[in-house]
Amino acid sequence: MIISMCKEYEHTIAITNRTLVQGDFLEQMQKVIQLHPHAVILREKDLPDDEYEALAEKVLHLCSEEGVRCFLHSRISVACRLNCRRIHLSVPVLVALKEEERQQLKTDFQEISVSCHSMEDVKIAVRNGATQIILGTIFETECKKGLKGKGLEFVREICKGCPIPVYAIGGINMGRLQMVMEVGAAGGCMMSGFMRL
Repeated sequence: MIISMCKEYEHTIAITNRTLVQGDFLEQMQKVIQLHPHAVILREKDLPDDEYEALAEKVLHLCSEEGVRCFLHSRISVACRLNCRRIHLSVPVLVALKEEERQQLKTDFQEISVSCHSMEDVKIAVRNGATQIILGTIFETECKKGLKGKGLEFVREICKGCPIPVYAIGGINMGRLQMVMEVGAAGGCMMSGFMRL
């Protein structure tokens, strides 16, 4: 049973959002991590740094126990303090860094994940050392109501021109995961699917 679960989720990235969780967030995270997704991105953008760091320490511990990759979201200094070698950034954050800071990223982090919304974004991300792309928004999603999804042809075009793995985000569920992988994505990201398991 556990083996089939591991296989089922191996192409998914779990994006956290504790406001969607009914009950204890860390208990929910333990359940998610035990499914062995490809990775977890600890989002929680609203938390101040000290609270984010305390939470990150616990989630990193849970991930390390199960051998699951964990990316911290945007908090470069927190990641360095916790010796976390994986970071997730947006293109505007990446572009706002000074040249020497961008170079330092490649030294401090073994994996750099970047959110992209166009081929131009992808080129900037790859040029600056990205090791994976989170590409959105593919289907309309609850968390961005009214924003029309860019669709499968967009995923196909980006994947054709991108030298690193692309994970689709936005309205992804287990059925749509197969669809994005068929057009070239390495997998997909899910938020509510994991937070409401």
